[in-house]
Amino acid sequence: MSFKAALEADQEVPESWSSYMTTVYRGRKPPSISSYDPEKLEAKAREVTKKNEAAFLYVFGSAGSCSTDRANRKAFEKWCFTPKMLIDASDRNLETTLFGVKYKSPLLLAPIGVHGLLHPQGELCAATAANNMGVPLIMSTAATRSLEDAAKANGDGPRWYQLYWPRSEPLTLSLLSRAKACGYTACIITLDTMCMGWRPYDLDTAYLPFNHGIGIQVGTSDPVFMQSQGTTLKGDQQSPYGGHEYSKIPYPFDPVACDSAREAGDEFHTSLKTLGRNWSRQIHSGLFRTWDEITFVRKHWEGPLVLKGILHVDDAVKAMEAGCDGVVVSNHGGRQVDGAIPALIALEKVCESIKSLIDVDPVFRFVEIRGFEKPN
Repeated sequence: MSFKAALEADQEVPESWSSYMTTVYRGRKPPSISSYDPEKLEAKAREVTKKNEAAFLYVFGSAGSCSTDRANRKAFEKWCFTPKMLIDASDRNLETTLFGVKYKSPLLLAPIGVHGLLHPQGELCAATAANNMGVPLIMSTAATRSLEDAAKANGDGPRWYQLYWPRSEPLTLSLLSRAKACGYTACIITLDTMCMGWRPYDLDTAYLPFNHGIGIQVGTSDPVFMQSQGTTLKGDQQSPYGGHEYSKIPYPFDPVACDSAREAGDEFHTSLKTLGRNWSRQIHSGLFRTWDEITFVRKHWEGPLVLKGILHVDDAVKAMEAGCDGVVVSNHGGRQVDGAIPALIALEKVCESIKSLIDVDPVFRFVEIRGFEKPN
């Protein structure tokens, strides 16, 4: 029964996104997240992580002076709504279709790495929540859980995989094969992190979780990567020094404690640091890919292929010409280049300039997941 029909029949109205507000008022309970005000949420996050401030700053900080982050937010003030009246909007539908699949809303959970800095279960909680809400999960290569375990937590929910493109072709193929095998239907290649951005918040405390083996668990659960490190994964067996031994991954992550453990001869932390260094050499090596190389991933991924980090109109056109199915217009939340064009302004330019090409090829999509996604 539609919302309007239910009202006219004096029946309970069906559940909808907007009905949540009514639920809140009727329940008269404070929100579990403390507030619905985003400014208060940030303050609350800082408060609950005060004993783990470096982790908060890792999530919070951006590149250089953070000007790109500020510009991202400022760009939204340029746009305004002009409501029109006396139009029957009783039944509203936020459903959207991407790559032939219908979703409940145009919102997707952006690929956010290193959840294990802030929660002992890492990405598993977000994967479960995404499934509960019917929101597509985009799993990051910089995760603290494996592709397989996140997929299991996500159940029958829709999910995509975000690829940090390794230097090794066999490793790239292994990651793509694993993603396909456990139900990730689209692949997003992040292009703007071939090397790490200059992030003062992290540099001030030399805080980089990957160097200690945190956020490399997609790698330590990969048979090709682990074999290259002299360790072979066999079936569902736990592998030493990473693999699926999540209980050994320190939470909360304290780099000083990890350093002390290594200095005391702890074999696990010593090996995890080595694995972290070698995994970073694969995905943040400083090797910059070219447009000609996109054909390799396109050849080995049959589902939708999306390029993330596009800001220039010319690059959006090249993505289409390379056989990609869409782009994510994004500046990585300002975490990579200080002074970059705001993502929302770039999105406007891309969509306006390429309208005629979209008419020619209506399958090609422009997806802006959010203007200031963090972190990865």
